[in-house]
Amino acid sequence: MKTRIHVNQHKIRANLKNGTEDHVITVKDYKNNRYTSNAIIRDKDGNEVARVVYSPTKPLSCGARVWIETDLEVTTDET
Repeated sequence: MKTRIHVNQHKIRANLKNGTEDHVITVKDYKNNRYTSNAIIRDKDGNEVARVVYSPTKPLSCGARVWIETDLEVTTDET
């Protein structure tokens, strides 16, 4: 079953404008849409391999309020 994680940038802006902390991450599969502020990605054995984080009150030093973090190697298709 394919699962998609969507970040709602309109919700991020609305939260900034209104001083709210509504969930901005949607985890979607064929059955459900689940709304959250943190999504943990696990392997088949249940081990955490990555996490999607929404942190409006403690953004990264670059200003990012949503990011993905992992301890695994990340490759890109760039050369």
